[in-house]
Amino acid sequence: MGKNKSMLGEVWDFLKVRKAWWLAPIIVMLLVVGVLIILAQSSALSPFIYALI
Repeated sequence: MGKNKSMLGEVWDFLKVRKAWWLAPIIVMLLVVGVLIILAQSSALSPFIYALI
């Protein structure tokens, strides 16, 4: 507990130690959806994002 790791580092260590590589695509898709939601709220890209969905 001496090192302060970022959340990304903690997740990476969890995936390596537990051999839970099946979680990686789920985490990536959650991040992509989160970014799309943030961009769709108020930006010039909104019409293009809505066309994708």
